[in-house]
Amino acid sequence: MSTTDFIAAIEIGSSKIAGMAGRKAGDGSIEVLAYAEEQSGSFIRKGTIYNLDKTAQALTSIINTLEGSLGNEIGKVYVGMGGQSLRTVRNLVGRDLKEDTIISQELIDSICDENLAIPLIDMDILDVAPQEYKIGNNLQADPVGVASSHIEGRFLNIVARSIVKKNLERSFEQAKINIADLFISPLVMAEVVLTEGEKRAGCALVDFGADTTTISIYKNNILRFLTVLPLGGNAITRDVTTLQIEEEDAEKLKKQFGNALFEEEEEPVECQTEDGSRSFELQTLNNIIEARAEEIAANVWNQIQLSGFDDKLNAGIIITGGGSNLKNMDELIKRKSKAEKVKVARFVRHAVHASTELLKKDGTQNTILGILFAGEENCCLEEKPVIQKSYTEAAPVSTVAQKEIFEEDEFLKQQEEEAKAAKKLRDEEEKRKKEEERLRKIEEKKRKEAEKANRPSWLKSTFDKISNEIFSDDDMK
Repeated sequence: MSTTDFIAAIEIGSSKIAGMAGRKAGDGSIEVLAYAEEQSGSFIRKGTIYNLDKTAQALTSIINTLEGSLGNEIGKVYVGMGGQSLRTVRNLVGRDLKEDTIISQELIDSICDENLAIPLIDMDILDVAPQEYKIGNNLQADPVGVASSHIEGRFLNIVARSIVKKNLERSFEQAKINIADLFISPLVMAEVVLTEGEKRAGCALVDFGADTTTISIYKNNILRFLTVLPLGGNAITRDVTTLQIEEEDAEKLKKQFGNALFEEEEEPVECQTEDGSRSFELQTLNNIIEARAEEIAANVWNQIQLSGFDDKLNAGIIITGGGSNLKNMDELIKRKSKAEKVKVARFVRHAVHASTELLKKDGTQNTILGILFAGEENCCLEEKPVIQKSYTEAAPVSTVAQKEIFEEDEFLKQQEEEAKAAKKLRDEEEKRKKEEERLRKIEEKKRKEAEKANRPSWLKSTFDKISNEIFSDDDMK
């Protein structure tokens, strides 16, 4: 059975490109209908697309898989964008006003336009996180209608390298996939992972990805800081490969035996690769893992301090992403940051319905679920409406488009049958007239030929005429 009402989402990641389709319910929950992913480590690095051809091929494969599960074509998708170059830049725009000027919406719009006009070298402003406006000594989120002689707009611009967005759009264009909208991945994920209370009280959301770690800080329900570190779970995996094992085996060992705070046991414990070709002490493995994990945790805390909100995070630190599954990673963050509250968000806080094989409650699908919840328009490829051509009584009506319409309406179907019957009668009448005309012409031809055959020849007629003139009855007397 085909599905015609759904939202489709694509997440561009350093380890994989993921696609998901789901249907929103009236209560705000989502039913996940299809999921697909393709490994992207060879052509996407730190969230930036480097090989457009391979990216387009992976996108095409994902769309084909999703369409196969949905039983219908996807017309457009919502896309999440992140990457190493993503960060926030503060900007101030001030205006001196006449005394007791009432601030209007036009003035606010003008200040916002001036903020967007700031020069950036090789960077694009992707979005602007709304901040407060300073009116005198007070901060206000909505200053319209307030009287003041000075206003200062405070902006937090979310920027990224121009090539990031350009290559993303070119890849989708090459794959012939329409983009419904581009979302900032950390922002849409925060909407489905963090509660309103956490964002109001102040919290740091840390997303441990494959090649990058993203830090987003909220206070008073406003994004205050966002940055991306070029360190992720793959850095730990590559360190483990120094044990002379393949990267695939290193990843499995990290997930199975890895511990961010390993405590040496009295008796050495050994671990080995899946095929048993290599074995070594568990202490040796975790010394490597712990060293890199501590480096990542120290950098995370350093960025939180640089934001200036390290002492304002009343809701603590929330960690998510694949790297959050490393044993004791939350405890390591707590020790490095001295934060009292550190929790792991392995799944979104909204209701999601799906079969168990489609969902992974390990933090790796939080971003794509955030994109899915942010999407609003139906992504199903809408069929073009069939235009029924008008026709006269003498015109044929049995076109394919009309047949499809007639099959759905008994009244129209009856009309079609009546039209066919009327046409048949007209055709038979026309045929009968043509046959009568043909027979009439044959009879006319036969009649003329008979008259010609009975008519005397010209020689005989002339001879008879002359004879009559010479041997008339009067002359013979």
